[in-house]
Amino acid sequence: MLKLKLIAICCSAAILLSACQDDNKDRRKPRPKANKQTTMQVSERKYSLDNLPEAKSIQVMTYNMPNVQGKTAKATAMLMFPQTPQPKDGWRVVVWGHGTVGIGDRCAPSNNALDVNFKTTAAGLLKAGYVIVAPDFEGLGTSGIHPYLNLGSASRSASYAMIAIKQLYQNQMNGAWMSVGQSQGGHAALGIAEYANDDRNYKGTVAAAPASSLDIIALGAPMVLEQLVAAGKQEVAIEGYAGLLTFAAYATVGIKAYEPQFNYKQVFEPRSGEIAAYAEGSTGEQGECLAPLYSRFSADIKDFLARNKGKTVLDYPALNKDFNQNPSVKKFLLDNQPGTKKIKSPLMIIQGTADEAIPYVITVGLKDHLIELGTALHFVPVEGASHSQAIVQKNDELLKFVQQYMPASSLKEGML
Repeated sequence: MLKLKLIAICCSAAILLSACQDDNKDRRKPRPKANKQTTMQVSERKYSLDNLPEAKSIQVMTYNMPNVQGKTAKATAMLMFPQTPQPKDGWRVVVWGHGTVGIGDRCAPSNNALDVNFKTTAAGLLKAGYVIVAPDFEGLGTSGIHPYLNLGSASRSASYAMIAIKQLYQNQMNGAWMSVGQSQGGHAALGIAEYANDDRNYKGTVAAAPASSLDIIALGAPMVLEQLVAAGKQEVAIEGYAGLLTFAAYATVGIKAYEPQFNYKQVFEPRSGEIAAYAEGSTGEQGECLAPLYSRFSADIKDFLARNKGKTVLDYPALNKDFNQNPSVKKFLLDNQPGTKKIKSPLMIIQGTADEAIPYVITVGLKDHLIELGTALHFVPVEGASHSQAIVQKNDELLKFVQQYMPASSLKEGML
């Protein structure tokens, strides 16, 4: 249990979000709506790094969207069409939100082979007759720093991808759409749902193991690390702390996407700050992806301990003790906390009880708060499932939820 708690805290730190609100009010600034008159300048190219038998075609679409600085920027998304016949009244679309990959351009899903768990979800949706659009998210694979776990950015990446599809395929599209996401993508899906509250074409959301809270880096991590060290489980503490710092680096570097002068190294102690810089690379375009950055932090913690006998992981110079009081970090925490307002469309949340990345108890808290706000929510706990297993194990239930609220075609066509 200690291991699970530590890793959960560490990986939840990916989002650096504060769950501890002193009231239920959404005190963020009003969120900008998509300008559907925007000239998209849409283009496509064939995706050839992998294949999916259920997909008739996979393209990488390039389109315009407003970035976090309010400027027009290029964005990319994979577009998958099913083998099934086009419905008479047009295709329905499911937007897929991917999990954490990093913030460098080479980390973008469209620049890599398809994630094995995504293939399971995608196969079911394609067989059922849905078009899938999978945004890379702003700054991944295109110019600019990826604003990691920025609700507004992820939501615009999705909504403008939908505008682009409609422009590109016109009457082939029905207009109805839903979002499905895992981890970082679950966080994005919740944001998409909030932004789409007034969109009658938006039919619902599935968020699996959604990143949703944190200020527990400062409050909870030291306590759990101390317990692990006392129990002689230093290796577990090392790996968990490496995860915390990896995701914290992505989140703080991502702030630079809209606040270029922000010095994320001020959030870290000098030693760990030098490693966090690899998340950005020289410009944010060359930043390291998830696995190598994680390895750097893990190796450096071990080196610190080897050179400082008698020290424990608790002594490693990581985040500053008052990092969450940095004005830029505080703004990030407030602006990007999901679940602070009622979601008007149907919502399913899938969560593994043995999730090693997002604590089950955190997602239960998110669920309870959304219900209090009046959200129609179907919560699916997956007994004993890990972070990546839950969505796969409940793939059939996910598909039924999508079909219930957005049939792939009109009922009279008999596709269901």
